[in-house]
Amino acid sequence: MSNLPDLLTVLKQHPAVLVSVVATRGSVPRDAGTWMAVSADGLVGTIGGGRLEFDAEATARTLLDAHRAGCSVEPVEKRIGLGPSLGQCCGGEVQLRYELVQAVDVPALRHRLAPALWPVGLFGGGHVGQALVQVLALLPFEVTWVDSRDGVFPEQVPPHVHCEHSDPVHAAVADLPPGSRVLIMSFSHAEDLDIVAACLLRQRTRGDLPYIGLIGSRTKWAVFSHRLAERGFGEAELAHVTCPIGVPVVKDKRPEIIAVAVAAQLLQVADPAAPDAAAGAAGRLET
Repeated sequence: MSNLPDLLTVLKQHPAVLVSVVATRGSVPRDAGTWMAVSADGLVGTIGGGRLEFDAEATARTLLDAHRAGCSVEPVEKRIGLGPSLGQCCGGEVQLRYELVQAVDVPALRHRLAPALWPVGLFGGGHVGQALVQVLALLPFEVTWVDSRDGVFPEQVPPHVHCEHSDPVHAAVADLPPGSRVLIMSFSHAEDLDIVAACLLRQRTRGDLPYIGLIGSRTKWAVFSHRLAERGFGEAELAHVTCPIGVPVVKDKRPEIIAVAVAAQLLQVADPAAPDAAAGAAGRLET
């Protein structure tokens, strides 16, 4: 979950020093783009903890003291090796940027620090779907949640979750954002089949769905594969579908645990430039 709202709230009352990781080399606790803010009230965010963060906070508080004393505080950058002198053994190096931020900076920070979110199309508002949106809300995903039934969605949903009623449900596939990871778990096997077919047609023409996941067993997928082949989909196209879904080591079938297993699998394909590690994995979670 993003710490940005907390930072913007703090800045309405007090200035802060924003500490950002602007570059890294080798093994480091957090990647470039990570940040924390130090104010009179405490910390928002983290750059990885340990001595690195402890020293960075001390530097930030020195800058805050200078600002309160009426001194001009300009942005400054420091390159820090994560070795024995710092009491850490990561062995890498980080470059930190320190800058004073205030209420006037809120609009720019809202845009600059907004987390990058990967789109997910979630079809199905049942027990697993309900659990999934709660888990995905804590992760860098923007969810389009689709169902054909009325009254399925809760009155309140987490941020970055957008509910959509679609009948027929598979019609919503065409409007998913490019790069969507699609999860299919409707109340009906017939709906599931139509959604998978719509995803494969979109993948055939646009090639922009890096992950198509179908909840179910290997038996269900065997039946679906036969029916999809009858609709004209080839083996290479069918191989793009992941079924069962979820990381293979998790066997528990409780909705909340399935949700964690599926979210972990989505994180394996969160980067479009990375290999699609989730698709084709053996022994996935069966439900």
